[in-house]
Amino acid sequence: MDSQKLFEQARELIPGGVNSPVRAFRSVGGSPFFTRSANGSRLTTVEGRQLIDFVCTWGPAIHGHNCPEIRSAISVALADGTSFGTPNPREVAMAQSIVAAVPSVEQVRMCNSGTEATLSSIRLARGYTGRDKIVKFAGCYHGHVDALLVKAGSGALTLGNPDSAGIPAGTAADTLVLPFNDLAALEHCFSAFGESIAAVILEPFPANCGLILPHEGYLAALRKLTQEHGSVLIFDEVMTGFRLSLGGVQAMTGITPDLTALGKIIGGGLPVGAFGGKREIMSCLAPEGPVYQAGTLSGNPLAMAAGIAALEKLREEDPYDRLDQLGSMIAGALREAAASKGIGLQVPQVGSMFALFFATEPVLNYEAAVATDTRLFNKVFHYALEHGVYLPPSPYETCFISTAHGAGDAEQAATVLADAIRLL
Repeated sequence: MDSQKLFEQARELIPGGVNSPVRAFRSVGGSPFFTRSANGSRLTTVEGRQLIDFVCTWGPAIHGHNCPEIRSAISVALADGTSFGTPNPREVAMAQSIVAAVPSVEQVRMCNSGTEATLSSIRLARGYTGRDKIVKFAGCYHGHVDALLVKAGSGALTLGNPDSAGIPAGTAADTLVLPFNDLAALEHCFSAFGESIAAVILEPFPANCGLILPHEGYLAALRKLTQEHGSVLIFDEVMTGFRLSLGGVQAMTGITPDLTALGKIIGGGLPVGAFGGKREIMSCLAPEGPVYQAGTLSGNPLAMAAGIAALEKLREEDPYDRLDQLGSMIAGALREAAASKGIGLQVPQVGSMFALFFATEPVLNYEAAVATDTRLFNKVFHYALEHGVYLPPSPYETCFISTAHGAGDAEQAATVLADAIRLL
């Protein structure tokens, strides 16, 4: 059965035909393809087409698809059982790996998704401080948490509706939304509400609105303000954790938050989430403290085994410089192609992450991202897909490179994408 027929069946059985909205291709137009299998840097569709994949299951596949070491670790764990409902040794090994790598984490609690990690971090910050208000930034997406689906990024932004129906007004009433990279707005917010702000949550490098990099000194100023006002600083490193460095953005920048939300890579491709931070704050969690959080499958032995294998491979191979070189090469080729045609194109890139914004000026916040020429992105997306390169099906998502991508993959993708830009 081909992708179109499968999609028609899926639309009868699954809302929109997909189990996560951005997969539906609504932003770029057309119908999604269905994947039969994936290995290394490539997806194979049900029609048998091979595509160089720069979505990498939306970030987790830093070692590419069907990684032998991860598959072997899952196989060994599977022989012992799928879920116990009791503590298991792999939970301890995973906690040791995270605490050793991430500067802010003295204790960590496992959960089952990035959404669980962020909502639990918010609840914990409120319980720890005894305050209600939280600050988020326009364009930052922290999962489908009611209080955080306000000017969100990712799928909500892709569908042209950065909020959501079904959320009572009161639920988001204590959420303050600020423009990213605007220090004056941040200072004004704390001047007005500082004593009632429980937490500030952000992606330190926002990557659900394309890829946006912070101004020099912006994260340091945010750290200073939260410390002065007794507010908890939460870094959502679900995407960037273990992808840009073993310790994430906080290790790269030296800016240490109070709590960190993690996911994606630490599950090795299986469902996972985690949140951790200062021991003083984490001790407020049940059963030690009054902040309740629980999960039937939290610390699942299969996910722990896969994640441990993924992290061990990162430590052994230390691929970050090579990934940055591949990303820099692709970004440079795209900028050169755009310049040769006089097309405004911004290609923010850091490590194994990059994005395409058709704009004449750097994109530094949500407002600038939504003002970019998405029509040109959509043309590039479809040309690339027709020529064997799969980009995220949205102008508001980030591309990912894996250790399975070789120089040949990067060069082929750069050529296809540059050709697409020159044909605009």
